[in-house]
Amino acid sequence: MLKVAWSPAYVLPLPPNHRFPMSKYELLPEQLLHEGTLRTENFFEPSPLSEMQIVRTHEAAYWNRLKNLQLTDREARRAGFPITEALVNREIQIANGTVLCAEFALEHGVAMNIAGGTHHAFTGRGEGFCLLNDIAIAAHHLLDNGLASKVLVVDLDVHQGNGTAQIFRDDPRVFTFSMHGANNYPLIKENSDLDIGLSDGTSDRFYLSTLDRNLKTLLEQVEPDFIFFQSGVDILDTDKLGRLAVTREGCRERDRMVLHAAKANGIPLVASMGGGYSPDFRDIIEAHANTYRMAQEIYF
Repeated sequence: MLKVAWSPAYVLPLPPNHRFPMSKYELLPEQLLHEGTLRTENFFEPSPLSEMQIVRTHEAAYWNRLKNLQLTDREARRAGFPITEALVNREIQIANGTVLCAEFALEHGVAMNIAGGTHHAFTGRGEGFCLLNDIAIAAHHLLDNGLASKVLVVDLDVHQGNGTAQIFRDDPRVFTFSMHGANNYPLIKENSDLDIGLSDGTSDRFYLSTLDRNLKTLLEQVEPDFIFFQSGVDILDTDKLGRLAVTREGCRERDRMVLHAAKANGIPLVASMGGGYSPDFRDIIEAHANTYRMAQEIYF
């Protein structure tokens, strides 16, 4: 059974005209239930993450300032959110959702988090709507408990996974692969183990052929025993922040490619949703829903 992390805490009110589309975390599960892709038993509500797990990945000083709502105005602006107790609680629940998904993936082959993919969170700071790095926290959980020995991060959000790259810069057990818009945020990129910067306007054919070639090479050379997939849909041609030109069908094929490769090679995979900022909400919801539809088709 496909297990999917979701909680009402994932949906928080934000100031009017805030560009972060919080409501997609409410609409996506409704759509998946309505169409029959998922049933209520597919969903589980994660408990909050323990502080021990948080400071395994993040600096204790940063976490203490964050949980006590003591980030400076500059730090809060960099994070992109007004920092509140509800927001911090949301972050620790999302992060534990990815941790628990990792355990479900070991059992079922795949699991998914309706939120997460917070790849801009560094060890000692948040930025780009990311406060705690759920992928890094879950990877550490697997490695520390002997549940994996070589982790591959496949980050296909349009923005480079700079926080994840920084966290695992000196850890050979985690290979970070980011394929993103070369001219998009962040302006100053970190060094992933493999970065592929795509030109503005990159369309389906080049995007998919590049992904296919590199994914096959990584599976052969890295030999991972676990994959974290950051499945942002801000690569879409409709996305107001993305600057690429991948169609909804191309994005669906991307998901098929990653999920099929993991299934065919017997590698457990966790997908975190990542970004999506198309003006028409139907584009966001449909593209994200395709990731779940594809998982059901390939695995179950």
